[in-house]
Amino acid sequence: MAAESKIDPMHQFVIEPIYGSFQQNNPFVFTNSALWTLIVLFAIWLFMFGGMKRELIPGRWQVMVEGMISFVDDMVHASIGPEGRKYLPWVFTAFIFLLFANLMGALPLAAVPGAPHPFTVTSQFTFTGVMSLITFAIVIGVGFWKHGLHFFSLFLPSGVPLVGKILLFPIEFVSFLVRPFSLGLRPFIAMFAGHILLDIFGNFIVQGFNAGGKGIFISILCFLFVTFISALELLVAAIQAYVFAILTALYINDAENLH
Repeated sequence: MAAESKIDPMHQFVIEPIYGSFQQNNPFVFTNSALWTLIVLFAIWLFMFGGMKRELIPGRWQVMVEGMISFVDDMVHASIGPEGRKYLPWVFTAFIFLLFANLMGALPLAAVPGAPHPFTVTSQFTFTGVMSLITFAIVIGVGFWKHGLHFFSLFLPSGVPLVGKILLFPIEFVSFLVRPFSLGLRPFIAMFAGHILLDIFGNFIVQGFNAGGKGIFISILCFLFVTFISALELLVAAIQAYVFAILTALYINDAENLH
């Protein structure tokens, strides 16, 4: 009985094979993470396909897609300038993937009997980490391609005496190297922590009702808290996608214009 009521908030993050087995040294293992990645990508394709009809009088769907593209385009233009248009594909890809993955991972599908529990792919640092590495591959590539060794002047603040530049260079350089880690860590931590809170307090609701008496009152309080956290999760899902996109644009701007 104790084993059945045990709270295991980490189980929702476990990558489990749907086809194949990890124990057989088989490289072709289809997991729940891969499945939900494909679901997210299909949802993004469906969203973009439905809004790219190029009708003379756009419908609501087309307006929504064009509005999202315009939103990211304005963000890139404001952060990088006219040269930012060529970086729009990656910034928009990162934004819309994080947005859809975060929102779909927060869907309460498990409340429907027999429905699968959504797997939040952005709660795995491998996803957000690889996305941040792609961003910094672009940053480093653009920096050296456009400026050559002068790219290292990014770590030498202007208007600082020579002694100050010598002292600040290693600090600025290490700070630059930490950026990929912090960029990928931010959305991962946000989704990871939010889902753990929801799972823990969701278990408290069930246990409180099973206990009866004062436990019912605790369950009601936990339910209100879960409702608040669920609404906050939707807001955080959008904010983290925006933060990743705007920071990506700003980091590319550093390489493009050496600010």
